[in-house]
Amino acid sequence: MSVVEITELADPRLADFAHATDVGLKNDRGPHGLYIAESALVLERALRVGHAPRAVLALGESVEQAVALVGPDVPVFSGPGALLAELTGYQLHRGLIASLERPPLPAPESLLADARRIVVLENVVDPTNVGAIFRSVAAIGADVVLVTPRCSDPFYRRAIRVSMGTVLQVPWTRVGEWGPTRELLTASGFHIAALALADGAVSLRDFAAGPPERVALVLGTEGDGLTPDALAAADTIVQIPMRHGIDSLNVAAAAAVAMWAIA
Repeated sequence: MSVVEITELADPRLADFAHATDVGLKNDRGPHGLYIAESALVLERALRVGHAPRAVLALGESVEQAVALVGPDVPVFSGPGALLAELTGYQLHRGLIASLERPPLPAPESLLADARRIVVLENVVDPTNVGAIFRSVAAIGADVVLVTPRCSDPFYRRAIRVSMGTVLQVPWTRVGEWGPTRELLTASGFHIAALALADGAVSLRDFAAGPPERVALVLGTEGDGLTPDALAAADTIVQIPMRHGIDSLNVAAAAAVAMWAIA
């Protein structure tokens, strides 16, 4: 067994876990950066799609789970909970965390070829919302997620945790500004449906009654919603009907409702 008992924190192999920020893990480690997976379930999903683990930090019964998942060639570090919390800056409530190599992001064209329903996230900054949207994408059924340059990174620890690891399963990549992105989506046969409160918006009920063959559902940042460029790029602006004077839902809830309607 490749279990290393930790008694002090000077081991350089612990660097992946030493109060590492998401930004630091992304920018400062390896050719594409690293990310952190929490829980045996998320680690298993990462391994299933071929992501390469570097090390695991585990408590109690989770040590055996970790060794069973990663095998003898990946170090599994274990030690007192208080010491591991001192190392990471947080409690390991889910039993284990693992550092893994980020895979290179695919080209958008390769993901769109066989897709029928996709989600575009414009500037959604809260990783909790990003993770919740990915979980709905996996559960309800969209094929691809595209994220804009200022959208929170789906590989951030909180996004992965909230998504239950589905961020690691759902195909996704980043796109650039709206001009080239609209050209790409249109050339790939997608009808761009922007979810927004705007004059002339059609009801989601009406849009979902006979949706186009290929739909790109666009959702905007918390609070401000979609930018003027996103609205200008849309073929249709869609609005979820509301009651009791409420004008909108949280972006993650709106994504789930809209995806279910057009799935």
